[in-house]
Amino acid sequence: MKQRKYYVVMTDKFMSGWGMAKDKINKLVIECDSWDDALTVKANAKDRAEMKYINIRQAKPYYQSNNYLVSYGSKLDYSTWFKKDRPFKRS
Repeated sequence: MKQRKYYVVMTDKFMSGWGMAKDKINKLVIECDSWDDALTVKANAKDRAEMKYINIRQAKPYYQSNNYLVSYGSKLDYSTWFKKDRPFKRS
C-alpha cells in the first residue's frame, strides 16, 4: 500500500518578486510523510515572518511557471523544519 504524503505549501514574501523570482510569487512546498510531520512544518512556518498563506494539502500542488517560482523539498532538504522544538520561534 502506498504511503500517503502531505504537502505544506507557503508563500515566501521575502524572496518573491526579485532574483530568480523576478515578477513572480515564490512558493515553497515541503513534502511530509505523516500528518504529524506536516503539522510540525506548518507550525515552524508560522514562526517565520516571511512565510504567508501556509496550508497543508494531500495532493502535490502545481503552479504555473509564468506566475510562480516553486521550490519543492522534503525532510532531507529541510530537516530543521521538522524539529518539534520550534527552531524558528521568535522571542
